[in-house]
Amino acid sequence: MSVLAPHRSPRRPWVWLWLFAASQLAVAALWWRLGWGVGLTALLLSHAAMFWGTLWPRSRLFGPVLTRLSTDARALWLTIDDGPSEDTPAILDLLDAHDAKATFFLVAERAAARAELAREIVRRGHGIGNHSLSHPQAWFWALGPRRMAAEIEQAQSRLQAVTGVTPRWFRAVVGMANPFVSVSLKKLALARVAWSARGFDGVLGEPDKAVARIVADFRPGAIVLLHEGAPHGNNVAIVAGVLEAMRDGGYRAIVPE
Repeated sequence: MSVLAPHRSPRRPWVWLWLFAASQLAVAALWWRLGWGVGLTALLLSHAAMFWGTLWPRSRLFGPVLTRLSTDARALWLTIDDGPSEDTPAILDLLDAHDAKATFFLVAERAAARAELAREIVRRGHGIGNHSLSHPQAWFWALGPRRMAAEIEQAQSRLQAVTGVTPRWFRAVVGMANPFVSVSLKKLALARVAWSARGFDGVLGEPDKAVARIVADFRPGAIVLLHEGAPHGNNVAIVAGVLEAMRDGGYRAIVPE
């Protein structure tokens, strides 16, 4: 089964700057005409919008982001973040056993350290996505333009060198993409992917609860967020549970074109 997905890179990556500047001029005018109370409220609201656009994974404030596939078929896009890891071989075997395909959003430094695993993902017919160079989990959302460009662009070149594949999809670290992400996405023709089904399996290690949360969001075209290599050590069990629930519900895992 093949499903088309809109591959949209940002077209005008700096338009947010002009809009923000215009909003601050409007704030200044309100402050001048209506006083500090109205002006301060408008200022806080304008900055809150910027923070929301950065911290909300599905926000389109700074550029397009794909959150689900447009299909009525019982098909899901499995996406697996943070590898390669010690979990990768077991996850690949599970996917093979269920005749399922997935996209692995790889951290480039980890891919370089486990090059054979990264290449094995490709050999078995799965997709490769860009998930940053070093996965700066705590600060990715706050990186400036130079560091952000390095995280995305160096990851792209290193993943291509390791796997022989040029990623077409990008996932922001923890899903948070600040305004500077779009510049590199446009340069590299990358499209950003979020998700519509998640179980917080990167931090919560109870397989039954994680799987139940994911399955509750199963819909045709859902993008499922999974992880590998988390410290709790239960990611393989969670992937197994999701694949079994897909089988029982008549869903297929596909990698979109």
